[in-house]
Amino acid sequence: MTTLRFVRSVWESFRATSGLEPRLLNNLRVTAARPGTVNFELDIQKEHTNRLSIIHGGTIASMVDLGGSLAVASRGLFATGVSTDLNVTYLNAGGRVGDKILAEVTCDKFGKTLAFTNILFTNPKGDVVARGSHTKYVTLAWRDPNNIVEEINNLKEP
Repeated sequence: MTTLRFVRSVWESFRATSGLEPRLLNNLRVTAARPGTVNFELDIQKEHTNRLSIIHGGTIASMVDLGGSLAVASRGLFATGVSTDLNVTYLNAGGRVGDKILAEVTCDKFGKTLAFTNILFTNPKGDVVARGSHTKYVTLAWRDPNNIVEEINNLKEP
């Protein structure tokens, strides 16, 4: 199984079982994945915005959370752990309804206890919108029978 296919399967599991992600981020698309890195995009809709009609900081924070989980999945864990820390820095307005926000998230350290991720959000012109970090407690996630850590480690993807 390719990393992209596996990460998309984890995203589909979130969409099928979570209460928040399918309501807020249902149109989020995972566009690329390789071990340790995931790219995704979101077409901004009304439910993603604040009263200024720009993307809500809470939407971006939710994408930091989900993005961290998907980055952990890109290392082969199906159960992606639980959050211990999440940080977001907002740098520019992220866009309005009809705009697109792009993200690249990396799993910078992946251990038996913790995983550390970083994410960068840009608009289609390449302007940085926000950045975030997310730490996940993954000890129990290593027990999931759906994990493919060894398979991911042995992949020869471009």
